[in-house]
Amino acid sequence: MFPSWPNLMMLALESQQAIGLRMLALAWGGAAAEAEAARMISEKILAANAAGAAAMGGASADKIVRGYRRKVRANIKRLSRPR
Repeated sequence: MFPSWPNLMMLALESQQAIGLRMLALAWGGAAAEAEAARMISEKILAANAAGAAAMGGASADKIVRGYRRKVRANIKRLSRPR
């Protein structure tokens, strides 16, 4: 029923890293920050919809957490690239 603790802990750690990187991107301001803010909102809506659909389809909580982790890691990779 519950996701594995290591998987859930990694999601928490990776999320904090993504939040920190996003805060830096937003702090720079300008058009890039506005685009990042819009992207952040749309990504959250899409991820929540995907998680809800997966849950209604019978996916385990662990599978849903893995899906969120995949998205968070992609954001970390994207936000870590030099601009």
